[in-house]
Amino acid sequence: MADTIIKIDLDKSPYEHDNIHNRWHPDIPIVATVNPGEDFIVECMDWTGGQIKNDDSAADVRDVILEQVHFLSGPIGVNGAKPGDLLEVDILDIGAFQNNLWGFNGFFSRNNGGGFLTEHFPDAHKSIWDIEGMFTRSRHVPGVNFAGLIHPGLIGCLPSRDELNKWNTREEKLFNTDPERTPPLAALPNEYCAHMGRMKGDERDAAAAEGARTVPPREHGGNCDIKDLSRGSKVYFPVYVDGGGLSVGDLHFSQGDGEITFCGAIEMAGWIHMRANVIKDGMAKYGIKNPIFKPSPITPAYNDHLIFEGISVDEAGEQHYLDVHIAYRQACLNAIEYLKKFGYSGAQAYAILGTAPCQGHISGVVDIPNACATLWLPTQIFDFDISPNANGPKKQDLSAGAVCVAPDL
Repeated sequence: MADTIIKIDLDKSPYEHDNIHNRWHPDIPIVATVNPGEDFIVECMDWTGGQIKNDDSAADVRDVILEQVHFLSGPIGVNGAKPGDLLEVDILDIGAFQNNLWGFNGFFSRNNGGGFLTEHFPDAHKSIWDIEGMFTRSRHVPGVNFAGLIHPGLIGCLPSRDELNKWNTREEKLFNTDPERTPPLAALPNEYCAHMGRMKGDERDAAAAEGARTVPPREHGGNCDIKDLSRGSKVYFPVYVDGGGLSVGDLHFSQGDGEITFCGAIEMAGWIHMRANVIKDGMAKYGIKNPIFKPSPITPAYNDHLIFEGISVDEAGEQHYLDVHIAYRQACLNAIEYLKKFGYSGAQAYAILGTAPCQGHISGVVDIPNACATLWLPTQIFDFDISPNANGPKKQDLSAGAVCVAPDL
């Protein structure tokens, strides 16, 4: 039986745990060490550290302290791992705690985090999802029930000093092009609410002031939010420090491609069972500067989809050149408008796209001037037929399950 090498207590603050951190820095101490080939279990808080509650108010999403996130369990050292190696990580199993079988989805307020469609949904919203074995449903989004593809939204290794400096320099340069923008262009280092694991005193304060925020994905992995990194996946991470310094968190019960609601997916606390091996000099051998992975062989068996197209023409009708971000946004907005015809509010439809196992595809990036992106919505997750037909959409009474909303104060 695998040992649980990192344990957490959901009744305590993440700041009361020395085996958790919320910044990336090469000097954060290793909290547990394993041998190559050894499997182990790691417990994780939800990414906010318990800030979001299982209730019918979105005030907690509106008022979330984003400087705290993400809370990661680790770092974990693997004996023999050296800079330039690859850390081969097998995700053997993953699940929610049996006494905590629920998760949440939300949209941040435009003035506190924003998100992919923040211009259309500027207020904070929340939906709670109950976990029923492999499946989930929500009292706030009736009419859907689907199997989860459980995965870590965030997993990666500690950066070297050179990597950290590179990240901070390029992100600050981008931020400074529009420093007053809301939401900001980048989340720069901020020692407010920084949790540096077992670091203390002046060393801790210095590292907190320059530690990289966990918000984006980077060369080491990080917050990639890839839903197919589920049980049975294998990931190859670049190693930058002795031992690798593997950390993991931000567990998701289910997610649509893109995690478009940002506080997106169905966020949960839980555990992950992993095994690590080392490929010596693997970065140079395979020309790897970003992680690569083999996906899970287990995926929800939904084989009927409605596929919504979007092109790089924005909501105002302005033409953009091969802009995939805008094209995918249009595909998502088209799907939301479609679902509204069946009785969902825009917020409920948005929550479905963020939580259900929707697929996002880049369908064309060569046909100037329009990129084409597609959103694949599985039809079998609905309790009613959502296919177009000659009789028109049958509107359901779904208002009783309205997504919680909290306007800005």
